[in-house]
Amino acid sequence: MKALIAMSGGVDSSVSALLMKEKGYECIGCMMKLYDNEDAGLCRTRTCCSLDDVQDARSVADRLGIPFYVLNFKDDFREKIISKFIKSYENGVTPNPCIDCNRYMKFDKLYDRAMEYGCEKIVTGHYARIERVKEGYLLKKAIDDTKDQSYVLYSMTQEQLKHTEFPIGELKKIQVRKIAKENSFINEDKPDSQDICFVPDGDYVGAIKRLSGKEYESGLIRDMEGNIRGHHDGIIRYTIGQRKGLRISSDRPLYVCNIDAENNEVIVGSNENLYSKEVHVKNVNWISPWLISDGMKVKTKIRYRQKEQSAILNLSKESDDEATIVFDEPQRAVTKGQAAVIYLEDIVLGGGIIS
Repeated sequence: MKALIAMSGGVDSSVSALLMKEKGYECIGCMMKLYDNEDAGLCRTRTCCSLDDVQDARSVADRLGIPFYVLNFKDDFREKIISKFIKSYENGVTPNPCIDCNRYMKFDKLYDRAMEYGCEKIVTGHYARIERVKEGYLLKKAIDDTKDQSYVLYSMTQEQLKHTEFPIGELKKIQVRKIAKENSFINEDKPDSQDICFVPDGDYVGAIKRLSGKEYESGLIRDMEGNIRGHHDGIIRYTIGQRKGLRISSDRPLYVCNIDAENNEVIVGSNENLYSKEVHVKNVNWISPWLISDGMKVKTKIRYRQKEQSAILNLSKESDDEATIVFDEPQRAVTKGQAAVIYLEDIVLGGGIIS
């Protein structure tokens, strides 16, 4: 059997390749070329498409005796990921490009390429697990809670799960590094990437202006009562819950509570104004529909690093891809454009985009 291994140059995907080879698969290593480093404004070694990363991945592939290819997906990445990232901020929405990258690049474009190569499996270094059950496949959280990446995988389908493996999902990070060291991988101590790959310095505003070639108009900052409290330098600079950078003198802390893109205004209020008990989601993907029922008790995350929160899932009577999540406790800074991912114990039921 053949497997296409998505190799980023990092330790996780490298060990994934080793484990698949040890399972007897004929492995093909590849790296997706998603953008030019100039697009990111930097020539840094921590970006996922850097020359150093290619060299690290190729070094591991050579050590394992498997072929390695760099696949040019730059045009698709700009269309599906970067363009959406820019338009979202322009419309007062805060996106999660890592979710879109998994959906449209790793488990769409790369999945198609794997099928072209005659591979039965596509393999990545994600910390997550796939389990076969009578009804189909379950996507489950990783054994290592501190590294679990199931949140960004909620859009996967049954067909994709059938042809995907996450070899390190059963391991702790310390075990992964130990395996890499035992096999003398060049990247055994390589640090994990922390930022969005095409924004390696964390400067979202600079990236948006550089990639769009635009300057963004200033506008009004109003409070919840409609009073003018100041001016902003472009709505792309703001997200829900933000306090820094408002440049407003006030006798109490003020936070961004809404972004009115239509009127180019930022709405501020108190910390109490940021709490919501209900969240509506659209474009919902149910991974395991046989487990879903209206009114069921679930756990939900509304951002990647958040701990799951107890809630009730209310299914829409009008649309199969919409739902409302009612939390036991009000949640702070629910942000339009982010994903709400729904869990039943350690199983990812699915998720959708907060609207």
